[in-house]
Amino acid sequence: MNMYKFLENTVSQFPDNLFLVREKVTYTEFIELVRARAASLHKAGVKPGDVIGVLSHNIPEFPITLFAIWYLGGRVLMLDTNLTPFEYDNMTAIADCHFVCAEESFFYKTKNFTFYDITKKDGKPDPDLEPAPVESLDIAILSFTSGSTGTPKVVPLTHFNLIECAHSLKDMRDYIEPGYYLYGFLPMYHIFGFAVEILATIEYGCGVILQPSINPKLLMADFVEFRPQVIPAVPRLFEVIRNRIIDQLKARHLWLFASFVLKYGKTLEKLGLGFLVRKVQDPVRNIFGGRVTLLVAGGAATKPEVETFYERLGMPFIQGYGMTETVGPICISKRTKKRVPFAFGAPTTNNEVEIRNKDADGIGVLWVRGHQVFDGYLNNPEVNSQVFDEHGFFNTGDLVSMDKNGELHFAGRKKQVIVLDSGKNVYPDELEAMFMKIPGVKNVAVFEHKLEDKTVAYAVFSVDEGMTIDKLATAVANANKKLASYKWVTHFAMTTDDLPTTSTQKVKHHVVRQNLIDGKYPIQKQ
Repeated sequence: MNMYKFLENTVSQFPDNLFLVREKVTYTEFIELVRARAASLHKAGVKPGDVIGVLSHNIPEFPITLFAIWYLGGRVLMLDTNLTPFEYDNMTAIADCHFVCAEESFFYKTKNFTFYDITKKDGKPDPDLEPAPVESLDIAILSFTSGSTGTPKVVPLTHFNLIECAHSLKDMRDYIEPGYYLYGFLPMYHIFGFAVEILATIEYGCGVILQPSINPKLLMADFVEFRPQVIPAVPRLFEVIRNRIIDQLKARHLWLFASFVLKYGKTLEKLGLGFLVRKVQDPVRNIFGGRVTLLVAGGAATKPEVETFYERLGMPFIQGYGMTETVGPICISKRTKKRVPFAFGAPTTNNEVEIRNKDADGIGVLWVRGHQVFDGYLNNPEVNSQVFDEHGFFNTGDLVSMDKNGELHFAGRKKQVIVLDSGKNVYPDELEAMFMKIPGVKNVAVFEHKLEDKTVAYAVFSVDEGMTIDKLATAVANANKKLASYKWVTHFAMTTDDLPTTSTQKVKHHVVRQNLIDGKYPIQKQ
């Protein structure tokens, strides 16, 4: 089995179901578009084993091109649309990629690879062009998971990994049926968006409503027009929509009544007052199109009050936990009577977890093993030996606990990855390596920090005598320009003291952060 055969299987089961909903393209029509694109790419020189970059927003040509590359036996390099030419050059060089399918707006002059217009019209499929022989353990996707400069970690995911993730998403069968519409505004280059909008959609024979914009007005208009049954999003979006709804109710002096009805909805139903519950629920549900059977959050932790809000509205809300290394959701939360903060459920089918080195509160490091877990970072045996044990378990670096029902609860991160409110990841080692090149900087620590209830990447610099905050600010701003704007460090502190380090001279990030909180670094740029 490989990804193209996986698509063929769904086409045979649901030939007339819509796959691209906005464009009214059925599964049968979609696979013809894939074969036509494969013919075009073949003429352009794409061969089995080639690494082909894809750089695009959520437009129909994105999934068409993915499957065309797999049809030809190629490997897909997923490229984040928020990066810079400097980063794209670096990533393609590391991945040995010399051909990138992209929207024209991303084109720039480069000697590293050739651009191919992903929106270019294709001719007819070539009847003599057969699908390449691709094995299940061949690499399907390459993704960067620790930044895009310096010496990043590259995750190779096999066709087997992807298809097993798709099969494991059958664990959501209580909420999804063939023919349902899944909303697709999460970027497909990100593993969460890919898992839901490609893998789950095809596994169930559903349709996807692709949306390249993150403009809330466009999203809300789509909800009303297409009435999706399943809406995946980062927790921040669900929180923003919730807050807007509450603000509107408060402006009309209806929030106290609505909050009371939602809180005691089940009791009111038993008392025969269900019409009051529906009076509150229906107008809000209609904002989402009125047919929602499932809201899925991933990429970051959801605040419990946000989850509870949607559950009380009669819209089931589940959370997923995963990483690029696990093809996204390797754990999915169960529906429980009482919502618990940061619960993200239990491992999906054919995957397992262990919690190691527990403390007195039962909190330990999460290790995972299973069909979705990758085999190791590309050309990085040293790191692989550190993150895998002899039994094939992978160290996620996240701290969790488990309740009596087998539900996992997020407790923090042992590794230093910073997860922004948007769900995007920022990697301190990438930023630190860049900032260490600034003349006058002796050492630097970058870590996750809260400022006015907003998660930011914060830095503390140890500098030479004579460095001023203004000089440092200018140097940091210039360095930031090499990276995507969401990675920028705009808040930092400066000291001429040495930063605390371990015996191996590694910076103690947690100690630096506590020093910052304690006011030991008074020279700050906010």
